[in-house]
Amino acid sequence: MKQVNLENKYKRCGWIFVAPAAILILIFSFYPMLRAFILSLQSGLGNNLRFTGLKNYIRLFQDGLFLSSVKNVFIYLIFQVPIMLLLALILASILNKPDLKYKGLFRTMVFLPCATALVSSALIFKSFFAVDGIVNTYLMGMNILTSPINWLGHPIWAKVVIILVITWRWTGYNTIFYLAGFQNIDSSIYEAARIDGASETQQFFRITIPLLKPVILLTAIMSTNGTLQLFDEVKNLTAGGPGNATMTISNYIYDLSFKYNPQFGYAAAVSYSILIMVAILSFIQMKVGDSK
Repeated sequence: MKQVNLENKYKRCGWIFVAPAAILILIFSFYPMLRAFILSLQSGLGNNLRFTGLKNYIRLFQDGLFLSSVKNVFIYLIFQVPIMLLLALILASILNKPDLKYKGLFRTMVFLPCATALVSSALIFKSFFAVDGIVNTYLMGMNILTSPINWLGHPIWAKVVIILVITWRWTGYNTIFYLAGFQNIDSSIYEAARIDGASETQQFFRITIPLLKPVILLTAIMSTNGTLQLFDEVKNLTAGGPGNATMTISNYIYDLSFKYNPQFGYAAAVSYSILIMVAILSFIQMKVGDSK
């Protein structure tokens, strides 16, 4: 009887510690999500809100600007996420070498871009890729270019610059996850593989990748989620231009809410489209990446 009472006491103590965070999550996360869903089924403003059902969701498939923003986001996703995760995996592999000197310094340097303010990093890259910026100056000085390129004013090059900025900023973040995964792999496994004559390449693909599979899956899902919600870099670099060529879904939600004639109901429906896409892609990644 005493043991049962003690277990109940521990459970009550656990709920006391968890309750404040759970209440805050309900108030500041789940309640706004519920309100946003209700708003997505309505049109109008203020006291003139009226229920329109799935009209806003049907409008998504007829909205060329929304479809264009979805296409842009998936271009960033297809090119940027694999490159970033591969670079992060390579960097983590190098930083995990036991004979590497100044590990702390290199790890700080790799992670530092992630700690840089979003606006600051975007403005720095904007100055680098300006028509009279340092990139054009060096490329023309090396006779690679005969005339400067308007990087941020070209539909394709602007996307390339955004992919470069995102990769520069978030590669170090994923590197930390992979580095933690590397350090959880028993070194005796690699020693046994070396004794059996396995090369470093074989060790990487036959030992490292399979054992890091859960971490790779986690970073892939987080990176997909982050890319689908991409906002700051595009807003500060190109503001969605030129001609909406770099517009993302989050930029479109911002414009619908604060730039155009406010359409909060439709903006809420667009935001829920991101949730649906994240859920579908995460489900696919879980099925493909995890056999358990």
